[in-house]
This record gives sequence, structure tokens and C-alpha cells, in this order.
Amino acid sequence: MAVPVVEGTVGQKDVPIYLDGLGTVQAFNTVTVRVRVDGQLQKLNFVEGQDVHAGQVLAQIDPDPYRTQVEQDEAKKKEDEAQLANAQLQLTRDTQLLAQQIVAQQDYDAQKALVDQLVATVQADQAAIDNARVQLNYTTVVSPIDGRTGILQVDVGNIVHASDSNGIVVITQLRPISVVFTLPEQTFSEIEQQRSRGELAVVAVGRDNRTVLDRGKLAVIDNQIDTTTGTIRLKANFPNAQLHL
Repeated sequence: MAVPVVEGTVGQKDVPIYLDGLGTVQAFNTVTVRVRVDGQLQKLNFVEGQDVHAGQVLAQIDPDPYRTQVEQDEAKKKEDEAQLANAQLQLTRDTQLLAQQIVAQQDYDAQKALVDQLVATVQADQAAIDNARVQLNYTTVVSPIDGRTGILQVDVGNIVHASDSNGIVVITQLRPISVVFTLPEQTFSEIEQQRSRGELAVVAVGRDNRTVLDRGKLAVIDNQIDTTTGTIRLKANFPNAQLHL
């Protein structure tokens, strides 16, 4: 009886090796948005659960007291600048009179010291203005990161303080996102060896072990092995563009 033989070409190729582990999704960044100046919370520009972007205005604290402070500091600087201009003019005259020995050296020195003092005063005025403007800018609260807002911690109309620990809201960054998972400690050396050759791909699948949720890269291998469970923790980062994780 003839036996059919199937011929084929023998070749070599790399075959991916998969290591399965259970993981937990963790936010890439979590930030508590706190105010940086004290005042009445006048307005909120977001709702709970809203996606926000870095630099987006989230809230407004009453700016009037801080704007008034800027105006007062600017007015003081103008007043001191006027005094400085007069003092410099007098110093110019005294310089000429000193050369003619009409003004005593002591009077000239006193006038020069006054000019130097007023120069320092004007510089201090400008520093006060700069600081007041910074405080005024802080009345506009912006998001430090891209992410999603959580539950509101304070309502409009309340007095908020820079020392408040709860802040206004917590923002969680979801794009990208991290997954922490564990693998048997026996795989550690193999993972390190493969990682030395380049980035290792990580695939996140659903509970059915079939549905691919996202594809990412291995980011961190923990530096300690859990001797109780005989496992090692790893972290992978995923773009999470579709928010499947």
C-alpha cells in the first residue's frame, strides 16, 4: 500500500513565548488639585467624571482682593519712582555745586545715600508687584495633567485655603495607564535576558483570556521577590487610547 508523503521546506523562525499573569490596572498619575491662595470659590468649570487637559481652567477663586493688592503695589511704586526722580535731580545739582564748593561734602553724601535708598525701595516695590501678580494668577486654578476628574471635594461659595489637604478634586490620568502583574520568580532570569535585547511587548486581555484590550510595553521589573508567594511584580504601560483598561 502506498503511503503519501508531504514534502516541505524546513526553516527556522522566532516563535514568541507568552507568560501569563494576573494584573491590576493602576492610574499612570493621580493628582489632587489644590488651591494655592485663600479665598472664596466663585466658579467651577468642570463636572465630575469629565475628561480634562493639562492647562485647562478648572476653577476660579475670587480675584478682587488680589487684584486690589496689585493695584496698591503699582501705585506705591509710582509714588516712590517720583520721589526717586526728584532725589536724582537734586543729586545732579549737588554734584555741580560740590565742584564749586557751594555744597558741603556731607550734604552731597546724604543726598546720594537718599538716591540709593530710593533705588532699593523701587526695586522692592517691583518685587512686591511681581509677587502680587503671581498670587493673582493663582486665583485661576488649572489642571496639571490630562485626565479624568473624580468626585468634587468642595462646592462653589465655600472659602478655600492653600492648606486644605483634600483639595478641590482628584484627577486620574487614564491615557496612558499602567498594569501591575505578577509572574513566578523562576521566570525572572529569562525576562531579564530577553529585556536586555530590547523592549518586551505586553498584551492585556480580558477575563475571557481572548479579548485583547490593549498592547503595551514592559516598564518596570520589581527589585524584590515576594518570598511568601514566590512571585515577582512587574509593571507595563499601555496607551489606552480607547479606554478599554
